[in-house]
Amino acid sequence: MRPVRVRTVAAAVAGLALLSGCGSAGGLESTGEAPSAVGPARLWPDLPPASAAPYDYGEGETARIPGITVPGDDVHRLDPVTVAQAGLKARTKRDSGLDELPDATVRQIRDCRTAPGDCPVLTPYYFDLTGDGRDELVIGVRLPERQLAVRAYRADEGVLTRIMSTVDAVISVELAGRDLILRAPSVISGYEYRTAWSWDDRQQAMLATRDEILRVPERRGERTAPTPAAPAPTAPAPEGSRPAPSGSPTAPAPSETPTAASSAAASSAAGGR
Repeated sequence: MRPVRVRTVAAAVAGLALLSGCGSAGGLESTGEAPSAVGPARLWPDLPPASAAPYDYGEGETARIPGITVPGDDVHRLDPVTVAQAGLKARTKRDSGLDELPDATVRQIRDCRTAPGDCPVLTPYYFDLTGDGRDELVIGVRLPERQLAVRAYRADEGVLTRIMSTVDAVISVELAGRDLILRAPSVISGYEYRTAWSWDDRQQAMLATRDEILRVPERRGERTAPTPAAPAPTAPAPEGSRPAPSGSPTAPAPSETPTAASSAAASSAAGGR
């Protein structure tokens, strides 16, 4: 039995050598030794860590909007101009003052009814930012020096809460998944800042979860989300009723940015002809 076993082993070894020869398809090849994992090196390990933030950037701040009730927690039934006007009286818990608007912008918001052409409140958007199955209200407010205030509002048990408020000189505002992405110009040519605001369930607020400076290639064209038709600036509908659905979404003209009040005024004028 032993000679037979030797011949069998020898044949198996010879066959294996043929299969693993140079240039054979599917053969395993070594790429060399794997590099050792290197952990981050801590600099100045004896330096005591800071225990408090030196500045308050307003992250995680929320504010209840006074005088606004949301029937059925449906933010689609709210007038964005009314929300912006009521928000002028809102106060955050920390009251950092970062949500304050310039005096000229405050006057324009208050005069949106009488001077809709100068109203800085832009046409609203509606997205489910929190993942609870209900839309949140996203409002933009034009500021001097081509800056933009972006604010998000959440309805819960009839109460409207501002869950995000930031100001920047933005290139664009985009939605990626449930995140709001703000693109802002950089002083470095060919680069831009991108800040992602994401819902944080623990803080019950939108937080700036990613802040990057990125090199940007030249873009031939970008996909633009359709601009929804703005609701007429009226008081919130009584509970139990629902307004008729608005028309098809329309995109703003390239030369101008529509406001919530001016869009509503234009719709009213068109209906009277």
